[in-house]
Amino acid sequence: MTSLEAAFARTRAEGRAALVGYLPSGFPSRQGAVDALTAMVAGGVDVVEVGLPYSDPLMDGPTIQRAAEVALAGGTTTPDVLATVEAVARTGAATVVMSYWNPVEHYGLARFATELAAAGGAGVITPDLPPDEAGPWLAAADDAGIDPVFLVAPSSSAERIERVTAVCRGFVYAASTMGVTGVRTAVDSAARDLVGRVRAATGLPVCVGLGVSTAEQAADVAGYADGVIVGSAFVRRILDAGSPAEGVAAVGDLAAELAAGVRSVRRG
Repeated sequence: MTSLEAAFARTRAEGRAALVGYLPSGFPSRQGAVDALTAMVAGGVDVVEVGLPYSDPLMDGPTIQRAAEVALAGGTTTPDVLATVEAVARTGAATVVMSYWNPVEHYGLARFATELAAAGGAGVITPDLPPDEAGPWLAAADDAGIDPVFLVAPSSSAERIERVTAVCRGFVYAASTMGVTGVRTAVDSAARDLVGRVRAATGLPVCVGLGVSTAEQAADVAGYADGVIVGSAFVRRILDAGSPAEGVAAVGDLAAELAAGVRSVRRG
């Protein structure tokens, strides 16, 4: 059992959804990212997504794009991302990488998977890798003992959901709405239907992301999903902070608020 599988087994045994928190490596700095992610775990995040900054982020909204720009301008590299994973994994939280496919392919599939596993990483989310073309990556991930995670969206057909869930491990990432990431005033109502359709195809945990930013939204999603993913809201807290220390405190406070929302919903 990977640490990712263990995290969802634990939250399921506790009768609640998991809180999943995202932040790019290297943002606001190399150590700043580690400090912020550690504060998020202390605040109640169960699973950490460490973003691998990329220069052409097709799915990312302006908030996460800005964070990636800061990280890249600071010279963040793939080894830096793996070092961030290693530092955060020491907290005991299941830690995965969120990356577009190009940097992973450029680094080398076996090399990336092996070094991620050695750093304590549990898996990789690849939003732009079609499962039909993922054979070599699936083999590398399997050899290294890490979980490959793929995305489904409200537009996904039943056939597409079957293909995605057949190759996923750890959990299925359900995008709550079409379009780029970012904080929204409401989480798209299509998310609930999407979770139901995914559950008809797999017994894997289903996590909803794209748009959650408040404790109320987190509680709403926790009522029907196995995990609540939050990214842009954490990034925004750091961007709005007056200093690195204030940013760390702000993301810790947000994590505690979101965790309270998630934990307010008990599930049978």
